[in-house]
Amino acid sequence: MRRIATLLLTAPAAMLLGAAAPSGYGEADFDSVRKFDAHFHANRENPAALAVARRDGFEILSINVDYPDFPPLSDQARIAEAMRGTDAKTFHYATAFSMQGFGTPDWTARTIRQLDAAFARGAIAVKVWKNIGMVAKDTNGKRVFLDDPRFDGVMAHLEKRGIPLIAHQAEPKNCWLPLDQMTTANDRDYFKAHPEYYMYLHPEEPSYEALMAARDRFVARHPKLAFDGAHMASIEWSVDELGRFLDRYPNAVVDLAARMSNLQVQSNADLEKVRAFFIRYQDRILYGTDLTDSPPDPAARAQNPPATDDFPGEADRVWRADWRYLATPLSQRVDAIEADAKGLDLPRTVIDKIYWKNAERFFRLSPSPRA
Repeated sequence: MRRIATLLLTAPAAMLLGAAAPSGYGEADFDSVRKFDAHFHANRENPAALAVARRDGFEILSINVDYPDFPPLSDQARIAEAMRGTDAKTFHYATAFSMQGFGTPDWTARTIRQLDAAFARGAIAVKVWKNIGMVAKDTNGKRVFLDDPRFDGVMAHLEKRGIPLIAHQAEPKNCWLPLDQMTTANDRDYFKAHPEYYMYLHPEEPSYEALMAARDRFVARHPKLAFDGAHMASIEWSVDELGRFLDRYPNAVVDLAARMSNLQVQSNADLEKVRAFFIRYQDRILYGTDLTDSPPDPAARAQNPPATDDFPGEADRVWRADWRYLATPLSQRVDAIEADAKGLDLPRTVIDKIYWKNAERFFRLSPSPRA
């Protein structure tokens, strides 16, 4: 009996309680956990952006996109290749293709050649943007949607090569609401500055529902394509609806880029529902921000997240605020929803997947520790 008592007195408390490591992370763990920002835009060669990513434990996926507010695709490609050449361990990039000449007989073959050249230079994914469905027209002047069968040759090529597709389709549902009914200030600011994409002002344009239906038909027709629904697949307004999307399409994942405030609106109404969503779909969610590093321009229109003259400081602030929300139970002020938001306090195993393991699998990243 005396020997048993001695063992009990000297055993670690965790062993006595049958406890393992803490289930959640704290703010101090931010620096030590391997992380991946799966939605980033490098619009200039900036060593400071790489430095803050390395310091904060991030690898980043910079996404080229056919967006008029960004440099031309050729310039984005040059910037991405230069940044990757500087630090290929930290910097990864996704290429994009132009819709110019869509509908001509040689468009598919030409686009495949351009994509293969980008893959040879290091691109690991392809991005399609909201201009498909909302802006782009074919050579006959007809609006083009993502489920157009003329994309099938390109998509079959991506499937064969195992290259993921990142798709920004439609916009947040706020885009179809009056400004005073939008749920977040960042959406109000963006659509005020970009009236051409503010669909409430354009009732003649396709509805939110029509754009989502075209996207869903596309995903259903390409079940072997690794599909990333950017910006929570534009179903940021309801984790219930987003869960149903993920249930229907097992080849799909989603990223959180620029939609954290939409989540915080929902978690302020029902924190346990949002937390349960992350736990249930922990293998299907990629962390991303939409942080955009562009040259300072006083005439630039509002972006989401906002542009800043101190990009390293803004990146660090956004990354740490998101960590506080996802990984800890702590509250913080969120200007975009004009309220405080309590953290989800997700388990470590879930955080590790959202911040690294899901991206590692989906984008086929190196599993080796950072040097």
